[in-house]
Amino acid sequence: MKLKPIIGISGSIIVDNSGNFPGYERAYVNNDYVESVIRAGGVPYIIPVTDDEELIKEYTRNIDCLILSGGHDVNPLLWEEEPIKELGETFPKRDRFEFLLIENMLEEEKPILGICRGEQILNVYFGGTLYQDLSLKKDSNIRHNQKVKPNLETHTVEINKESLLYEILKKDKILVNSFHHMAIKDVAVGMKIIALSKDGVIEGIEMREKNILAIQWHPEMLSRTNGLMQRLFNYFISISNKE
Repeated sequence: MKLKPIIGISGSIIVDNSGNFPGYERAYVNNDYVESVIRAGGVPYIIPVTDDEELIKEYTRNIDCLILSGGHDVNPLLWEEEPIKELGETFPKRDRFEFLLIENMLEEEKPILGICRGEQILNVYFGGTLYQDLSLKKDSNIRHNQKVKPNLETHTVEINKESLLYEILKKDKILVNSFHHMAIKDVAVGMKIIALSKDGVIEGIEMREKNILAIQWHPEMLSRTNGLMQRLFNYFISISNKE
């Protein structure tokens, strides 16, 4: 009997400052990730943040693919920069947690899809750097943190035809949503740039030999009504299929 692949989605912690328990920590991930995986035929597992290395090993043994989700700013101390005043909220425990997830997924030789922060943390893990804020990038003049509903595409991304991303989407130009102020600065050795916005912001990277693909926008917010974005999840579920 063929089993459905188990897709791990890296979680985060939100502090509830309302209701009966102000300050109470809740493990969570946005439900759009879950629904995108289900539509693709996978079984979504939300992976809670932990610093227990043995537990993280168990997570990666038990999943077939990892989605690194969006969220907090990546701590610039990881690439030896001091934080600037434009930096948003960081979560160092989550940075370490996701570093360990990546390390163990590489050991298990299992695929990884990085989304938004997921792209950034992958680039830093492999030795790259980030702009702490896009105001630091010369000639960046597109609004990359849109102020409209999440399922609205607001800017263009151009895709390298010699990339896995192009093979999945069959498009060299797409429209995407955008919710970030950090971005890749120096690309990690071994990573290939596969997508750019019109102002030169890196919108996609891949390490094809390791089944790693990462993008800066949020396909999970678009995939319910946009079949093109659903293809990303379909692809990763397809290569994670169990026999």
